[in-house]
Formats: sequence, structure tokens, C-alpha cells
Amino acid sequence: MAKRSKYVKPEHREFLHARVLGSKQISPHFVRVTIGGQDLNSYTPLGFDQWFRLFLREPGQSELRLPTTTSKLWYAQYLAMSKASRPVIRNYTVRSYRPATDARYGDTPEIDIDFVCHGSGDDAGPASTWAQSATPGEEVALLDEGLIHNPAPEARRLLLAGDESALPAIAGILRSSPDDACGEVFLEIPQSDDAQELRVPDGMTVHWLPRADPHDRPGTLALEAVRSAKLADLPDYAFVAGEQALAAGVRRNLVNDRGMPKPEVAFTGFWRFGHAAG
Repeated sequence: MAKRSKYVKPEHREFLHARVLGSKQISPHFVRVTIGGQDLNSYTPLGFDQWFRLFLREPGQSELRLPTTTSKLWYAQYLAMSKASRPVIRNYTVRSYRPATDARYGDTPEIDIDFVCHGSGDDAGPASTWAQSATPGEEVALLDEGLIHNPAPEARRLLLAGDESALPAIAGILRSSPDDACGEVFLEIPQSDDAQELRVPDGMTVHWLPRADPHDRPGTLALEAVRSAKLADLPDYAFVAGEQALAAGVRRNLVNDRGMPKPEVAFTGFWRFGHAAG
């Protein structure tokens, strides 16, 4: 099998301004916010697990200030801003994209973003707090970062694993997987009611892994499930994302213990336990 190619990056990047069109609680720990605007006509959907940096106003800020460049210097410019003027920045995956012809809220392109929300008030991160109170008309901006998931075209035996932060990415991967794909999906979620209806190829099995105790460390269930899984065949390709220890642990199991080639395991730590994730 050919080596998995590198991550896919957008050919052109710019800050895309948008506004909140609507939001709804879709499960106990997920809020879906829909954004839209003319700028999204410049967004190029690449598919799979396309992710972006989301810029939000901090409470009390009168305007959304952004860096002036989208080159590698943008983050240095961000750090040079005063703390009082810096926006909140978090990374999210496109849950779904609708061009203007398919828009539900108006006549401009729309993007759905699923936010994982743990707690409220001081117990929730700034993005989670924002999502739970987002109102139509609020301004946001996004910076496209492309894809992490990019298997060889002939890959058919797949293994996908993640915690709740990876659910939107894995949903997109499943939605875009070939009909003849086969394999296992391990998705850890806060509770059983957070499971979502997904498009799943007939040959793939989704294992929903709700945590028994809300204080359990996220990622532990998914990591142990992969470690104990009796795989009939070694996957052609694996994608694992979520808490850093989960991503690193699954990769270590697949590469060191099972013998998968490193290039065929795409892994990324979306967040780290004990640090703000939303």
C-alpha cells in the first residue's frame, strides 16, 4: 500500500467573518451552533475532518479584533495584543457545511459547529460558555486549517477512535468513507444520551463508550477498548483524536504492539486533561 500522504492544507487562507444564525442543544453535552455569512462563499470544503481556528469576543469586548496576517506570523501578532483586546481562540471541526443553495437559515453559506459543554459558569471553558448563550447576530471569525485525515485511496480496513471532542471529525470521516470500508469505531462520550445518529458503512461497527462516572478521566475508556480489541485483520489506516494521552496511547498500541506502519496512523491531541479544552 502507498504511504499515507501528508495532511491537506488550504491553498489560500484568510480570516472569514460570520455571524451566529442559530443554536440548539442536541444532547446533554453537545450544543450545535450554526454560523453564516457572505464570507463563507470563500470557504473551500475539503471534506473529512476539516478543522479551523474559531475566534470569539471575550465578555466585555466591544469588537472582535484579529491579527492582520494569516501567515505563520498570525500567532505572534495575537500574542502581541493586550490581554484586554485578545479574542478567544479555540480549534473546532466543521460538523457540516451547506452552500447558499442548501442554507436553512437564509441565503448565505452555513457551517454547523458542535461544542462539547461540560458544566456552566466557572466550570465551563470560554468557548463552551459562549456556545451555551450564543444569540443570532453575534460575530465570529474562522481561519481554515485543512485536514488531518488523509488515508491512501485504497485503504478500506479502518480503525477510528476518539473521545467526545473527536466526534464531529469521526462523523465526517464516516460520512465520507467508501461504502465498502470495514473496521471498528471507538467513540467515548460523557453519557449514553450523547450518542448521535451517524452515517456508517455496513462493514463498520461503532462502539459507543459512555463514561460511568462524570469524574472519570476522558479518553481512558476508548484507550482501553482499543488495547483490548481483537482485530481480525490489521487496519490499513487508523485515525485517533481527542485527549492527548488517548491519541498517543492508541498510536503506541497500534504501532508498537500490533505492528502498524507509523505513516498509516493519523493521530492528534485536541486537548490535554487538566487544561482548558473549551
